[in-house]
Amino acid sequence: MALPQTVTLVSADEYLAQEVLADDKHEYVDGVVVSMSGGSIKHSRIKTDLARIVGSQLAGGQCEVFDSDLRVRVDANFYTYPDVTVVCGEAVLAPDGFDNLVNPTAIFEVLSASTEARDRGEKWIRYRQIPSLQHYVLVSQSQPQIEVFTRSGDVWTFTDASGLDASLHLETIGVALALDEVYGRVTFEEDESTGLVGEPRG
Repeated sequence: MALPQTVTLVSADEYLAQEVLADDKHEYVDGVVVSMSGGSIKHSRIKTDLARIVGSQLAGGQCEVFDSDLRVRVDANFYTYPDVTVVCGEAVLAPDGFDNLVNPTAIFEVLSASTEARDRGEKWIRYRQIPSLQHYVLVSQSQPQIEVFTRSGDVWTFTDASGLDASLHLETIGVALALDEVYGRVTFEEDESTGLVGEPRG
């Protein structure tokens, strides 16, 4: 019988000190340091184009976009690196001497097989506790679909858009997302063995 694995717990301060020196990025979840695996080329294309599309629409305004290098402090027990983050107004960092953003206005996550359950579950539960957060955006990489949770007072409403001819509008940050642009470098084809898959265009 295999012995149960022991999980080493560390403090947030220890995690942050280690993260400064680490070659790879890690999340921090209730004392556990979680390694972030590399994404697929499809994931990277969607994430890069999403940041570019959002950033071009926000240029010169009161909001700015950050890529997945920016760490977000959700609370004292949860630090993570969203795929794309938008801040409207001044970007506020936690007073801990590290670059930990505490006031995101919108968070975007590109879903993958290894992360979708957490993005829809634990992360969403945690993210909606952030007072400044107005939009939580989930972007599929297996099909052209974007789902958005939007805060209205104390209530979160859900909208989605599917298909390359669809689009949606994030009113709080003033960004329109046309799916044919977000998925501009990905082609979705029907494969008999695997179903709908994406391949690079061109």
